[in-house]
Formats: sequence, structure tokens, C-alpha cells
Amino acid sequence: EGQPIYLAVKGVVFDVTSGKEFYGKGAPYNALVGKDSTRGVAKMSLDPADLTHDITGLTEEELKSLDDIFNNVYKAKYPIVGYTSRRILKEDGSPNLDFKPEDQPHFNIKDEF
Repeated sequence: EGQPIYLAVKGVVFDVTSGKEFYGKGAPYNALVGKDSTRGVAKMSLDPADLTHDITGLTEEELKSLDDIFNNVYKAKYPIVGYTSRRILKEDGSPNLDFKPEDQPHFNIKDEF
């Protein structure tokens, strides 16, 4: 109670605290929080085996669903608060020079000043 609620999709960490009725303790999607649940979001699954970043073997339909939910729900509704190490580092731990932060449609740098 009183702590922020974070979840990651596609290596992007979102603060979903404003949706605590969906993601808080005892809420329907609570299983998604505290981890990168990309596969579960793509498959619309709360099965513990699907609560991972791994998208290996997903169908075209599942990948399209993932992109739609990522852009139209998470990026559109919740603030980005960080990135998982898989997103910003290569497997050997060196920096991923191709990393580019996500743009957020409702975020304006002027809001920070």
C-alpha cells in the first residue's frame, strides 16, 4: 500500500499506479506487475509460464496484439519510468548502442520545468 505499481512490456517499465483497480493487490491483472510480462500481454494470458519477456514462437496475430496494446494502452495511458536491462544492454552486458528511448504521446519536456 502506498507504493508505486510497475510493470514492463517490451522492456519498457510503466507506472500503472493510476490503474490500481486493475493492477493492484487482488486486482485482475496483478500477476503482470513487477516483471516484464510481454508474452502474457501478447497472448492475453495470466498463466505464470507466459509472464516473461520472451516472445519466441508468438503468432503474427499475437505480435500485432502486443503492438496495439503497447501503443494504445500502456504508452498512451501510463508514464514510462524506465527500461529493463535487456532493453538497454546487450547479452554480454555492454551498452546497446542502438537503444532509443520510447516517445510518449502525452509527455512534454516542458512539463518537467
